[in-house]
Amino acid sequence: MKKPTVLRKRYIPSEEIDITGDTLVFRDKDLLITKWKPIRKRTDISRGVSFTFLKEGYKISKFFGAFGEFIYWYCDIINVLYDEVQDKYTLTDLLLDVKVLPDERIEVLDADELSYALKNGIITTEEACESLYILDKILKMAYGGQFPPRVCTEYD
Repeated sequence: MKKPTVLRKRYIPSEEIDITGDTLVFRDKDLLITKWKPIRKRTDISRGVSFTFLKEGYKISKFFGAFGEFIYWYCDIINVLYDEVQDKYTLTDLLLDVKVLPDERIEVLDADELSYALKNGIITTEEACESLYILDKILKMAYGGQFPPRVCTEYD
């Protein structure tokens, strides 16, 4: 399996980080599965598994605590840009996130960041609308008992 370049781009804070070093578990035209360790040292998270749904616009990550225990699901709403010539994915964080806890509580995160970014021209209206649209899809999955997608439960 050929390993692509994967960049994580964020608006707040403004940064682009090469995460190609993550372990590639699976790749096809619809899905990337990677295993990783936190970019910055953390005491609360030891590792994770991410499922990037390339056509759906979100990445669902399974976070594990300091002792390897599952702690929560984290959903990044993203825009995926793929450069076929360079075999490179740029995953742009569209600011809104969803955390799903083991007891099925759901937290929507960073709406304040989306508001700030839109007001200050950091994110386009189109990107903000896309973020809200994908947030709605994730919440419907979660409230409809269809979260996480089955593939996400097959890897630790």
